[in-house]
Amino acid sequence: MSSASTIELVKAAQGGDKNACEQALLENAGLIWSVARRYFGQGIDPDDLYQLGCLGFLKSVQGFDESYGTQFSTYAVPKIAGEIRRFLRDDGMIKVSRGLKERARGVRMSREALTAKLGREPTLSEISGHCGLAVEDIAACELAVSPAESLQYVSGAGVTLESVLSLDSCEERVTENLALRQAVEKLPERERQVIFLRFYKGLTQDKTAKVIGTGQVQVSRIERAALKKLRELLA
Repeated sequence: MSSASTIELVKAAQGGDKNACEQALLENAGLIWSVARRYFGQGIDPDDLYQLGCLGFLKSVQGFDESYGTQFSTYAVPKIAGEIRRFLRDDGMIKVSRGLKERARGVRMSREALTAKLGREPTLSEISGHCGLAVEDIAACELAVSPAESLQYVSGAGVTLESVLSLDSCEERVTENLALRQAVEKLPERERQVIFLRFYKGLTQDKTAKVIGTGQVQVSRIERAALKKLRELLA
């Protein structure tokens, strides 16, 4: 991609063109990865490092000025690296204990064993019976260790959690991959369970109600309360 083309996209993004912002991010993925790789092996998932690098890149898009007399990439690299270093300095936003990782491993093994035995994807209730964990504990385990890509929650109606929460800007969509996981973990257990089943597992409210042993109206109420708290946490 030519420098001239990069500058054109940057200017358009600064003017509020979301498509240009996303295109600039896409076409500079190699640059972002090249910086993120410097920090591999420090206990942070590579995809999370890349997401942090994307956030730094977007900040460089907003802050770049041609009058600086430098190439955009020269200006962007320190911003990308700075965002990652800030995360590492603060010990990261997402911490997963060894015990939680071990439980998640047990859940995964139960899921695989039941899939092989049943010839289909097992239900959460079946996994719960096999591994001895409550459904909500299974939800907590899988949410904690899920890669960033899987956090594009989609409900049974095909609605993404980010769209429900109105995370519209380019920067918000990048940040969501990191911040949303942390926000969901702050919810009370019952609300976290409903969000997990509705958006992570894609169950309808009726099916969610059957899994947790309550009514559809109650699930709807819990879901609304959870979404309200998530909006406040992400504000």
